[in-house]
Amino acid sequence: MPTKLNLPSYPFRLKQVGDKVHIFDSIRKKFITLTPEEWVRQHIVRYLTDDRKFPASLIAIECGLTINGLKMRSDIVAYNKKGRPVLIVECKAPEVKISQQVFDQIARYNLQLQVDYLVVSNGLNHYCCKMNYKEQTYDFIPEFPDYSSILCE
Repeated sequence: MPTKLNLPSYPFRLKQVGDKVHIFDSIRKKFITLTPEEWVRQHIVRYLTDDRKFPASLIAIECGLTINGLKMRSDIVAYNKKGRPVLIVECKAPEVKISQQVFDQIARYNLQLQVDYLVVSNGLNHYCCKMNYKEQTYDFIPEFPDYSSILCE
């Protein structure tokens, strides 16, 4: 059984394919090989949609970006109703320590996306911050934002 995370438990559709377990991704509408990072990603997607009320239709997984000519993928990007990205989540496997390198990675993605909220999580530890572009600062916040609070900004 996968690692117990510091997120609510959700009923996931799992299936065995050969010697690998797959999990159904409700955003991509297909089964994905269940890796430790994918386990975290699927929990965060469900947390965003079920608990923080982000519309599933406004969430993209492994969104492609090109930064300085390099092709990269952000784990989760949430958009507002106007199609502007408002939140990026970088997921790591539970055994991966959240380090400055992980924050640097999400900061690189944000150079292009310019979102209001950045989240880094390994499923056990979550770090959320709200960007303040006017002051060129950011503030850590205690929890993931609700979708309704993003719409009010």
